[in-house]
Amino acid sequence: MDIGTVVFLAIIVMLVVWGVSIYNQLVTLRNRFLNAFSQIEVQLKRRYDLIPNLVETAKAYLAHERGTLESVIAARNQALAGLQAAAADPANAEAMKQLASAEGSLAGALGRLNVVVEAYPDLKANQNMMQVSEELTSTENKVAFARQAYNDQVMAYNTYKQSFPPVLLAGFFGHRQDATLLEFADRAAIQEAPRVAF
Repeated sequence: MDIGTVVFLAIIVMLVVWGVSIYNQLVTLRNRFLNAFSQIEVQLKRRYDLIPNLVETAKAYLAHERGTLESVIAARNQALAGLQAAAADPANAEAMKQLASAEGSLAGALGRLNVVVEAYPDLKANQNMMQVSEELTSTENKVAFARQAYNDQVMAYNTYKQSFPPVLLAGFFGHRQDATLLEFADRAAIQEAPRVAF
């Protein structure tokens, strides 16, 4: 073999190693943001499981506020459906938008319930209500942390995918679309820690 052939083969091997390295990094980063979404999913499911307990505890005190209680359950069910759609394909931008919208509706319904509960001191002092509200507050904080971790992983994936030289090969390797951040419509309210006072 002459020197030209050796140099040519060395260049080919380097290009293959370079391409494999880019592919592996794209897969690693995609799997990280998918895993981060699964952490959000766990916390949101926990939150959705707590909401019926909250409503059930409040039912005895709020018999004439049935519309408020029903709107909370309806918003919870809508948010759960949005979560299931997003969990089926966390890379789907439309599913993420639907989840964000459903979460906004749920936050509004819970806020209305909170206003109603404020008018009932006995309900606010109820041990079950205090325990469920504490669990809900704790879960809200976990959701916020999980959402931050997810958005950080999405940003790392998108930044790597869009940078040079991975941008040249990302589409070829099946990474055509950017991942979508999980942002809620009420960004200003999200910046504050959730408050559930019963």
